Amino acid sequence: MRISAIQMNPGAEKRQNIAQARDLIQGALADGRPRIIALPEMWSCLGGDRETKFREAEALPPPGSNETGGEAYEFLREVARGNGIHVHGGSIAERAGDRLYNTTLVFDPDGTEIGRYRKIHLFDIVTPDGLGYRESAVFKGGEAIATFQAHGLTLGLSICYDIRFPELFLALRRAGAEVIFVPAAFTLQTGRDHWEVLLRARAIETQSWIVAPACWGRHFDASGEARMTYGHSLICDPWGLVIARASDGIGWATARTDRAVTERVRRDMPVLEHRKLA
Repeated sequence: MRISAIQMNPGAEKRQNIAQARDLIQGALADGRPRIIALPEMWSCLGGDRETKFREAEALPPPGSNETGGEAYEFLREVARGNGIHVHGGSIAERAGDRLYNTTLVFDPDGTEIGRYRKIHLFDIVTPDGLGYRESAVFKGGEAIATFQAHGLTLGLSICYDIRFPELFLALRRAGAEVIFVPAAFTLQTGRDHWEVLLRARAIETQSWIVAPACWGRHFDASGEARMTYGHSLICDPWGLVIARASDGIGWATARTDRAVTERVRRDMPVLEHRKLA
């Protein structure tokens, strides 16, 4: 099954971001004919002040319903239905009262929502260059893991900072996941040292394919200060080898996943069966 991880350079204006996503998706479809397209974290609105985040956020229809959603929601549905593919929508801001959720949406080739996940672990840290991030000031954390079914496989959902919590990935493996998505807007400072290491580690530990579409480049925070994301979207196999990668700039990485590889790795090194602790 061919999967494309889209690498974007989004800002705070949703319509501009949708136009960029549309162009990149069309390019990836023409180049690699993937059956699943995956977008990065917060691709519809990255940066800006609180008012901007709420303005560009969307109240979501009930999962699986035919109700009309917001502009980003309907764009993802349109891409899935119009191209007959599954679309993993990275994550967008879901409006819920006076807080937001950082939420992944997945659509099947009919344009029906078949997966939804709210980011559990929120990014409240100070990077090595002294920049502070406090995702919990605007967003609320989710509480449950999520998987979806596509092409006879179980696929797991996570978002960015979740990558630092292996227990989440173990839970997804135990839920049957063979492919796990990690859409991200990883900071440049942490990405240079930790991005690939963490992704490969989660692939090795769970013996799963890891698909990590990422934001790249500069955007601006509420005070107008420039923030940099690392990019380097990649796809790992269950042995932890990087089989596709995007470099600097916008673009995509496409790879073919193979269930036979997953089965062989899990059979020859049955770590889940050997596990002694939780």
